[in-house]
Amino acid sequence: MNAKDFRRIALSFEGTEESTHMGAPDFRVQRKIFATLASQHQGFGNLKLTLEQQADFVRELPEVFLPIPGGWGRMGMTHIRLASASEDVLTGALRTAWQLRINKKAETKTKKKRSSRRRA
Repeated sequence: MNAKDFRRIALSFEGTEESTHMGAPDFRVQRKIFATLASQHQGFGNLKLTLEQQADFVRELPEVFLPIPGGWGRMGMTHIRLASASEDVLTGALRTAWQLRINKKAETKTKKKRSSRRRA
């Protein structure tokens, strides 16, 4: 896989838009970033995952996934080695990151509704 494949797969998910963050391509759903190509020159795509998801991916395929060094990695940001990933693995990882953003957005809306009902 390569950056072109990463882009194609990321954009195949419903509601995904490509934008830029700090000069690098990013992929957003409902205006929230779920993946970037900020490290494409090093052969990586980047995924925004939970720490649990990150640990699972790294444990299952350490030759494909690794936490981004430093603080970003400690928050779930994860590299995927594009040349080592199959299309199925890349698709599954991107779908996981995409779904996480969708779920977080839904949770936020539910919490806001509950909060406004209590005030009424």
